[in-house]
Amino acid sequence: MINQELRDAVHARVLPGVRMPAQYTGGELNSVVSDHSQTRGTVCMAFPDSYSLGMSHHGLQVLYSLMNGNGWSCERVFTPNPDFEAALRDQNLPLYSLETFTPLCDFDVLGFSLQYEICYSNILTMLDLGRIPLHAVDRLADDVLVIAGGPGAQNPEVLAPFIDLFVIGDGEPSLPKVCELWTELMGSGLTREDKLAQIAGAVDWAYIPRFYEPIYAEDGRIIEIRRTRDDVPERIRPCTIRDLDSIPLPTRPVVPFVETAHDRIAIEIMRGCPWLCRFCQSTVIKRPLRHRTVETIVKAALESYESTGYDEISLLSLSTSDYPDFEELVTRMSEVFTPLGVKISLPSLRITETLKKIPALLAEGRRSGLTLAPEVARDDMRDQIRKPIDNKDLYEGCAEAFRRGWRKVKLYFMCGLPGERKVDLDGIIEMAETISRIGKDTTGRFAEVTASVSNFIPKPHTAYQWNGLREREYFHWAHRYLKSKARLRSVTVKCHDIERSMLEGVLTRGDRRIAPALEEAWRRGARLDAWSEHFQPDLWWRTFADMGIDVSFYSHRERLVEEVLPWDHIQIRFGREYLVKEQNRATLLLDAMAEAV
Repeated sequence: MINQELRDAVHARVLPGVRMPAQYTGGELNSVVSDHSQTRGTVCMAFPDSYSLGMSHHGLQVLYSLMNGNGWSCERVFTPNPDFEAALRDQNLPLYSLETFTPLCDFDVLGFSLQYEICYSNILTMLDLGRIPLHAVDRLADDVLVIAGGPGAQNPEVLAPFIDLFVIGDGEPSLPKVCELWTELMGSGLTREDKLAQIAGAVDWAYIPRFYEPIYAEDGRIIEIRRTRDDVPERIRPCTIRDLDSIPLPTRPVVPFVETAHDRIAIEIMRGCPWLCRFCQSTVIKRPLRHRTVETIVKAALESYESTGYDEISLLSLSTSDYPDFEELVTRMSEVFTPLGVKISLPSLRITETLKKIPALLAEGRRSGLTLAPEVARDDMRDQIRKPIDNKDLYEGCAEAFRRGWRKVKLYFMCGLPGERKVDLDGIIEMAETISRIGKDTTGRFAEVTASVSNFIPKPHTAYQWNGLREREYFHWAHRYLKSKARLRSVTVKCHDIERSMLEGVLTRGDRRIAPALEEAWRRGARLDAWSEHFQPDLWWRTFADMGIDVSFYSHRERLVEEVLPWDHIQIRFGREYLVKEQNRATLLLDAMAEAV
């Protein structure tokens, strides 16, 4: 059911003039092409970033496999690079799905995965190129339903004018349900608004922005987020899978034609996190803790290997070493895959006593560097952010890894946390250099250590959501200071881009009044802002100024816990009261830290 006319036009008139054309052709191993007339309906999974990043996203592979396995025509589309976008516009051709070259406007449902707020301008590119009206209110009764889910849906307000419906929570049960409800209403003669209201009334996890109106005070703060109809939920609650093991893993993932960010099999072993770090949004929105069995994981990994030929398998979770049967799982995976020459990758390792055991469990496999996330280096700051780890466990684990052949360690830190002091920055360098010296003591040569330092951004639905983002001047000083303190050549300090963090602060913490500026920045040329070669920070700051947006009001302002936040109508499992309690506890610890200095 391939749209041959569009396919031929793209191949003849577009692909010869663009870089890396293979990302626009479809036809990859394990991709699914189906006859639309023989399925329950059509849905296109839209990842608002490049093919190389989107094809590395495990969630997309999960939903693609799930929907195609349950009678739907599920296809894929990614944000085109500027050269491909320009060529499509020049040739008056629409953006299309990779499987059947179907224009995006011809699907029943178009679903965006919101993983990173910096990618929001890409959504407008894809809607416009796909010949879908940018604004939800301009779409006709039976036009494609534009939905979105993922972490970005936790504050949906900046995208409210452009998205018909946000799915809050787990996508595996919610996506097929939304598609089913929508396709049943197509051709019913109901208005688009009435159809959307029926969906909102049928479930409690579908947020439809047009049915909610923010009320503002004279000083710009939100007084209330008011429903405009009584037949939609007042509060939106997350859709939650109770039995993760019952959700099938994708065992025939699509294998891309071009190099991607993560060329490997990904297996989600656990969802949620047993820890409650105050800075982490994921640990709050992904509760409760659920895990798959060892048998399920090993079986799915082996089937995926047989259907792809990848030579690396990554075991995914927020805190992989906290998986309840971790040692059994790693031992089994090593026994099965080491003879096949397949490497087992363990990202997101928590620094506990278990860390010392990991090198031995994988001793016979192909070795790579350890990736660990201490976040901060001093115990009092760890207490404040609620991430209890022990440096002794960290150092002993690294020493054991070096003894067994590991040579590199990557450490993730944050700077700009509430109450941060110079000694906290000193601690980052001290920790990195200590680990490098442990390598020298263990093996006779300094270990290569990379300290990757991100700029802390207070996220919605975390205990720090009332705190402000530090000013750019502070981050410039902190980055210079960190790099000046590093003495060992074996230690590299990498700091995240400050301007991008400043923009993320606005888009993460904004409300609907940011949406016109987002649209205007896109019209002025904002594209693929997560990529350094495309990011134009000055364009954004000029646009905000021209549109009268007070950046500091959204990003840097400290908010009272009594203030109504733009995302308060989106519920989390523990509720707002829990976050208030954690904010107050963090404040008490901050006061104690200040007194100690």
